[in-house]
This record gives sequence, structure tokens and C-alpha cells, in this order.
Amino acid sequence: MKNIISLVATTFICISTLAQNNALWNGKQCAVVLTYDDAINEHLDNAVPVLDSLKLKATFYITAFSPSMQTRLEEWKKLTAKGYELGNHTLYHPCNGGPGREWVPAEYDLTKYTVKRMVDETRTTNLFLQAMDGKTQRTFAYTCGEMKIGDSSFIDPMKKDFIAARAVRNEMHTIDKIDLYNVDCYLVNGNTAAQMEAWVQQAVQTHSLLVILFHGVGGGNGLNVTVEEHRKFLSYLRQHQKDIWIAPMIDVAGYIKDWQSKHK
Repeated sequence: MKNIISLVATTFICISTLAQNNALWNGKQCAVVLTYDDAINEHLDNAVPVLDSLKLKATFYITAFSPSMQTRLEEWKKLTAKGYELGNHTLYHPCNGGPGREWVPAEYDLTKYTVKRMVDETRTTNLFLQAMDGKTQRTFAYTCGEMKIGDSSFIDPMKKDFIAARAVRNEMHTIDKIDLYNVDCYLVNGNTAAQMEAWVQQAVQTHSLLVILFHGVGGGNGLNVTVEEHRKFLSYLRQHQKDIWIAPMIDVAGYIKDWQSKHK
């Protein structure tokens, strides 16, 4: 009898745990956020048409003074009407310069910035994006993964400006372990669809958040994915939506914030 009771109890726990996992990510096993950085032409030309055709929504982290924003502003503006998020990726894309970073323009060398300059430029970008989409709630993506100027964090003064901020480490976490101002992601650089699918399978198995970072799609950036591998991967996501919640960062971050506030 004790063995039967123990078996029933174990079965109940397993079923309860499974039910919780199934409901954890908006009723799905995991969450996947597709992000595209730097506001380049290839996003409009190669990424958006595939996303549109598959009815998938993503976050485009906008560098407000990028060449593509200067020449194709109206096309970028139309994305928000389609349900895409326009996130903040700074005004000029500053990064730490120095040896090995000769590609960083001297004017936008983050080591020469002050925290105030970074905050001012980032808030200017928020105003620019608000003029495009009318929204005041937004997420941020660190440029080159840089989170500090010297020893000072520049996101701390801006936590009321953003609901979340995306970093660049190749990690994924369960909902209780996510730091909303240091959200990890997997950076795509020459990866195949099969490799990216393996990340998703890990997220499903561990019930985690998987954020994927694209730069070039069929060109436009040295960190690139081919058009074909990008299309194959997005098609895979579409085919497995019963297990995967695919949404822009702003939606997933709000969900995480609500969940964490209820489970302190």
C-alpha cells in the first residue's frame, strides 16, 4: 500500500511539474526572441519578408543614425504597424576602441564617453523611436556588449527608461534566473539552421528563454547568416510554435517582469 501511495504521489508531482512547465512561457515550453541589430538594409530586404511570410514577430534594435535609417526611414517606420518592436541600440553605436578595435571611429569610442553623454544619446534615441511608433515603453541592446564606461554602469541611471536590456553572452536561463537588465543571447555568426535549431531544442528541454541575435542576413555585416539558413531556421520555428512562444523582447520582458514580481 505504501508503495502504491508513493507511486501515486510521485505521478502527481510529475504531472503538476509538467503542467507548470507547459504554462510557464505563455502556455508554451520555452520562449524565443528574434533580435536584429544595427538597422541595416539587409534587415528590410532579406529578414522582414521572411518574417512577414511566416507571420513571426521580432525585435529590431535600431541605431538611430545608421545609413539605412537615414535613407529608408519610412520603411523602418512601417515595421511597428506590423507588430515588430523597434528597440533602442543607441544613437551612434559607440563601442570600446583601442588595439584590435581600429574599426571603432574615434568619435564613437566608448572609452572616451562620459556616462552623461551615453545617457543623453540613448534618451535622444528613445525620443526618435517614440516619434516613429508613439510608444514610451521600450527595451535596449548594449552595443558590442559594453555595459560600463570605466567602472560605471550606464544602464543604472536608465532603468526607468527601459523594461529590459539585452547583452551578448551565449547563454539561456529559466524565468527565475533572468536579469532583465542583462538578458543573455546567442549570437549568430555563420551558423547553420541545424545549429540554431539545437539551441531551440535545448531551450524547450530546459524551459528557458532563448534570445537570438542576428546582424547581417545575406550580407551587410561581418557577423552574418545566409539568407537560406535564416529562412530554414525561421521555418523551423514556425513549424514548432505549439511548443515555442515567439514574440518581441518587449512582450517577453513584460511577461518575465510580471512573473518575477509574483514569485519573489
